[in-house]
Order: sequence, then C-alpha cells, then structure tokens
Amino acid sequence: MVEKLVEVGILFDFYGKLLSEKQYSVVELYYIYDLSLAEIAEELKISRQGVYDTLKRAEENLYQYEDTLKLVEKFYRNRKSLEEVYKLAVDIEKESNATDNEILKQKAFILKEEIRKIIHNNQEGVY
Repeated sequence: MVEKLVEVGILFDFYGKLLSEKQYSVVELYYIYDLSLAEIAEELKISRQGVYDTLKRAEENLYQYEDTLKLVEKFYRNRKSLEEVYKLAVDIEKESNATDNEILKQKAFILKEEIRKIIHNNQEGVY
C-alpha cells in the first residue's frame, strides 16, 4: 500500500494537471491529504461509490499517461546519469587539485557546482 501511495503521488506530481478538475480533487484529497473515501464524498457532496469510481479512473489515467509519455522513467534515468556525471566532476576536481593549473581547478569546481544545482533543482517537488 505504501509503495502504491508513493507511486501514485509521483505520477500525480508529473501528470496531475492533465486530470479533470474532479479527478484532480479526489486524488489530491485521498493521496495528499489522506482523507477517507467517506470524508471525500462528504466534502465533494457525492456518493462514496462516486468517489471510488473517480479515484480508480484517475489512477488509470495517471498510469496511462506514464505508459505513453514515460516522463517519470526519463526523469529518474536522467537523474541517475547526472549523479554519475557529478561523481566524475568531483573526481576531476580532486585530480585538478593535485596540479598547479588554477584554470583547470576553477573549471572543475564550476562544473561540479552546476551539476549539483541541476540535480537539486530536478528533485524539488518529486519524492
């Protein structure tokens, strides 16, 4: 259950705005605010069954969006690649510190910092 909670949460971060307003509200209330189906039904003034059906359709849509667009998959693949490039930049910086070449040291440091910023910026809003 926790795994699905995280998975749907990530899909919601990427594709939530593609859902209908009603689906968006139901997913948000259920997964983000942790309300029960009955609480959501009361809040939205619809039946519990209506909430359940809307939630299931929204989940199916989120998974379908990922199957088609693969943005989450690409995001994690790119993040892994960036982390590998960051490790290489750290190694280059360490090796450049053993030389007297100040320009190389400075460029290695800048490269490492720029990659760190990209990794940090890409992690905002994603689990």
